[in-house]
Amino acid sequence: MRIFVVTPARPGSRNGNRVTALRWVGILRRLGHAVRLGEAWDGAPCDVLVALHARKSHASVARWREARPRGPLVVALTGTDLYDELDRSPEAQDSLERATRLVTLQPLGIQALPPHVRGKARAIVQSASAPPRRPPPADGVQICVLAHLRSVKDPFLAARAVRRLPERSRVHVLHCGSPLDAGSEDRARAEMAANPRWSWVGPRPRAEALRTLAASRALVVSSRHEGGANVVSEAIACGVPVLSTWIAGSVGILGADYPGFYPVGDDAALAALMLRLEEDPAFEADLRARIAALRPLVAREREEQAWRALIEELRATAPARIAGDGEGAA
Repeated sequence: MRIFVVTPARPGSRNGNRVTALRWVGILRRLGHAVRLGEAWDGAPCDVLVALHARKSHASVARWREARPRGPLVVALTGTDLYDELDRSPEAQDSLERATRLVTLQPLGIQALPPHVRGKARAIVQSASAPPRRPPPADGVQICVLAHLRSVKDPFLAARAVRRLPERSRVHVLHCGSPLDAGSEDRARAEMAANPRWSWVGPRPRAEALRTLAASRALVVSSRHEGGANVVSEAIACGVPVLSTWIAGSVGILGADYPGFYPVGDDAALAALMLRLEEDPAFEADLRARIAALRPLVAREREEQAWRALIEELRATAPARIAGDGEGAA
């Protein structure tokens, strides 16, 4: 089959949507399909359109549906779709209505959708693989944040948290990510100058960021909302405990009984978790055991099987069209 994947993230971007789209392209090609990737559907002949982001990819969704009234269309929902824009974006709402199938990145995402479209939604958890394990730094307790400096990520929450730690603590936070919000780079540099427990190293190549994760005692996710952060899957693959805000995007992957959650925006609660991780071996062992138990969830084979099943559903809904008869290529 010919599949066109649309992502609003530009080539070369380290944006999570770009990372997700590139991984899906690889999966679909391994499943034997001819796949193209673009920021918008340009009318190229294809059998299936996969559009990542209901609002930002709406123009491609609408154009596809106008050209192919019954053509298979998959709309994948991001965190901003589900937990920010869906109630107030006519474009996002229209994308949901036009889609043949909807994809969320964790099961709780389906519950955020309007009830009448949930039946066509499928949850596909993002897979990840781990780099070779690296020993942690010997001179402290490294905790990392892998997130761009954007308000939705609450990027300075970990910096505020480590300011609360007692003098005896050896925790140091290493933050990797691009300064996307206006003034965020200046704020990061000022924070480093005033806060010796927090370091911002800017954007890093993906392989280097994963090595940083693998060498850390924990990953902090401080987001106000996420559709299902790929970095959580990466932490699971690396066997690294996650300290995350209580948001559906993380709860849907880690489970509601996971003990590493804290309230959104609560730096005091995050500081308490950091200190407990550092000083309570039983707590850290419990987190690591729970993360290890989740590793099958992020296996590449599982994500591939989910996409294989979804494509078969699309074949079943329109077998003749996908085979290239009648309605054919747009």
